[in-house]
Amino acid sequence: MITLSSQNVPIKIWLDSEDELEPQVIRQLKNMGSLPWVFKHIAVMPDVHFGKGATVGAVIPMKKAIAPAAVGVDIGCGMAAIKTSLFAKDLPDSLRNLLLEIEAKIPVGFKEHNSPVIEKIFKNRQQQKFAKEVFQSFSSITPSFQSQKNKALLQCGTLGSGNHYIELCLDESQAVWMLLHSGSRNIGKSLAEYHIQIAKKLSHNARLPDKDLAVFLAGTKEMEAYRRDLAWAQNYALLNRLTMLELYFSVLKKFFPKVETLETIHCHHNYVSEETHFGEKVLVTRKGAISAKKGELGIIPGSMGTKSYIVRGLGNPQSFQSASHGAGRRLSRSQTKKIYSVKDLEIQTQGIECRKDLGVLDEIPQAYKDIDIVIRQQADLIEIVHELKQIINVKG
Repeated sequence: MITLSSQNVPIKIWLDSEDELEPQVIRQLKNMGSLPWVFKHIAVMPDVHFGKGATVGAVIPMKKAIAPAAVGVDIGCGMAAIKTSLFAKDLPDSLRNLLLEIEAKIPVGFKEHNSPVIEKIFKNRQQQKFAKEVFQSFSSITPSFQSQKNKALLQCGTLGSGNHYIELCLDESQAVWMLLHSGSRNIGKSLAEYHIQIAKKLSHNARLPDKDLAVFLAGTKEMEAYRRDLAWAQNYALLNRLTMLELYFSVLKKFFPKVETLETIHCHHNYVSEETHFGEKVLVTRKGAISAKKGELGIIPGSMGTKSYIVRGLGNPQSFQSASHGAGRRLSRSQTKKIYSVKDLEIQTQGIECRKDLGVLDEIPQAYKDIDIVIRQQADLIEIVHELKQIINVKG
């Protein structure tokens, strides 16, 4: 671990050397550390990289304040993983038809369902209740967004684009896992951008070193409105993943009628949580970080051509019981497209059934840090439970 100083609190970073940080990342972290509302210190994960609003891989505890741009525009973005009863030996030699069926069942990119699926997809009563509650509470969000209910219904159970994906993976025992990464779709983005603009105009944020770090303060109507929308969007993001898992499992059921689910793991990695740390109640923003309480299971993915890890948290208080959310980018999307070609993508995803075209070139594995190094650098935060290698990857 290395430590940077800032105007207000220290910044603890799970890296081997400061040389691993770009100047713009150091600048961004020090600006975050200068905020007067930050509590104790900022914890920064080894997948750290420059981000819009705040550094990705940052855990930011605040007293009676939240910076909406630090949470980001993909509120509730996170991961889900399910271990199935299938093994590699149960799979066909070609996985192409399975990939095509997943793409047909789950809209990707800007696509959406032709009609809502949540009313008929869930067989579990608890999930049915949760889905109903999420959309019953839609009337509680900021009034100007309530006209978007139908779009939110149609996008529930859809993947989106960018670094969101669906994978079929094998663990070290050759057991088959379902894995997916997604967020709160257009409604989450719209709500986030609306509140970020409001925060920037508040007088107490006038002299901040970075306008993107504008905060809402506890006890204000602006904070109450944001937290209400934030909570709803986090629940919607979870519901979106639950819906996709049901659709995904129905595809597996079509190909393998006797398949069963054995273990399910969920984790947000762009969100706010009320927690107690060092004896104080704080609002913890995890911007590209997962909760890693002692014994808690989490998911740390690499890239579309490497591997992912199922991990168990060690509850380290210095990281505010957190861990990284992935490998983290080492190159921006524009840099990646200048350096690599589709041929490079084909080589780096050899043996994986996935898109290999210009549309996903910015997600090439070499655009990301080495996941094994990232895992090693946080050995005091998590322990490895399973190592997963993808055999199918679906991207928008």
